[in-house]
Amino acid sequence: MSEIIISRPEEFEEKKKKIIQNGFSNFHILADFDLTLTKAFVDGQKSHSVIAQLRDGNYLSPDYASQAHALFDKYHPIEINPTISAKEKAKKMEEWWITHFKLLVECGLEKKVIEDVVNKKDILFRGGAFEFLDILYKYHIPLVIISSSGLGEAIPMYFEKKSKLYDNIHIISNRFEFDESGKVVGVKEPVIHVMNKSEVSVKGLPIYNELLKRKNVLLLGDSLGDLGMIEGFDYNNLISVGFLNENINANLERYKKNFDVVITDDGDFYWINNFLREFN
Repeated sequence: MSEIIISRPEEFEEKKKKIIQNGFSNFHILADFDLTLTKAFVDGQKSHSVIAQLRDGNYLSPDYASQAHALFDKYHPIEINPTISAKEKAKKMEEWWITHFKLLVECGLEKKVIEDVVNKKDILFRGGAFEFLDILYKYHIPLVIISSSGLGEAIPMYFEKKSKLYDNIHIISNRFEFDESGKVVGVKEPVIHVMNKSEVSVKGLPIYNELLKRKNVLLLGDSLGDLGMIEGFDYNNLISVGFLNENINANLERYKKNFDVVITDDGDFYWINNFLREFN
């Protein structure tokens, strides 16, 4: 069973009061995608992230899956290891992402393959996630998604598949460079991974000037690296929510120290939705 842990209750209530008093017109949301809007586990097994949908299917050259799994087995333990420094972890994550993107090019990834993955495979959003998206759309609250997904093109496709690609959703993610035939020939800079989101600016978004007027922020992520999404933004009040999906005993204290709210054991969006209802 998941738990909702308020790390510093008095501080949280004070920030919550200020945010609610200022209303939806002064509010926006920053969120990760994989394992934040989507579930981390299904029936006790790790759920498929966007890139895992490709990795576990027979879409590319025969040796792609085995090489991609080998990269995951090498680098994912580093990603979730609480004893490795942020600097070293960032170095290893960049190494992982760049190696994997090169592998995708070598193994013949095409745009039509990404479309096929989305059409044939599904990802499981967290309970209450669609209601969350509906609330944001109803009240014109910008949702900025900063994702390190290896298949950034697939994210809007999944929203569209669920009829949730609303015009208040703005996505910053890794995007490929295609040739005239639709074959992937490279990835656009900068490469976004789980530990460098502080370096990815929202200034290039058409919504940026609107965000400058909305200085109360709810941040949602599943990694400590997701906290970097807010860096460089001049906010007034910030409430951060961390989904702690695995290695709970090893990571709980660090999550409580860094996030205002911790949702454990692959929990749902119902607490977040109830928070949003308090604006009314």
